[in-house]
Amino acid sequence: MSAVRLFDTKASASTLLIRLLVGLVVFFPEGLQKLVFPAILGAGRFAKIGIPWPDVLGPFVGVVETTCGLLIILGLLTRLAAIPLIIVMVVAIVSTKVPMLLGHDFWIFHVAPLPRYGFWSMAHEARNDFGMLLGAIYLLIEGGGRGSVDAWLARRRHPTVSTAP
Repeated sequence: MSAVRLFDTKASASTLLIRLLVGLVVFFPEGLQKLVFPAILGAGRFAKIGIPWPDVLGPFVGVVETTCGLLIILGLLTRLAAIPLIIVMVVAIVSTKVPMLLGHDFWIFHVAPLPRYGFWSMAHEARNDFGMLLGAIYLLIEGGGRGSVDAWLARRRHPTVSTAP
């Protein structure tokens, strides 16, 4: 991917709303909480789910979510920052929502105690995961939008690139 393609974005300035939803509302604060409350939301939670090496992956995912969330908020390296967040969401869906759908442990992942299991239970619990996955995919495809740092850098590097607000 060339630098022009990496920063170029033709998405409208209102892409800021998607960036704030993905970065500010979800990933930045969730990443921080994995680091600040590791027993509840970081390594401790990862161990309960069955994710291997929870003491390593808990803080690692916390740092990834915090860093990429901040980059998404700023609209800096938006497409690159979206990729790890897509991976995080896919892993979250496979490790926590598939066991809910099936009603039993799946592969190495443990099912959480819930009042009910099956499609509707999984759909209810996964609504934020799917929303964040689709938001991150949108940012990967469209970039940070005309009000992003990426657009500003693209205009500086290549004034003929059409990313003006």
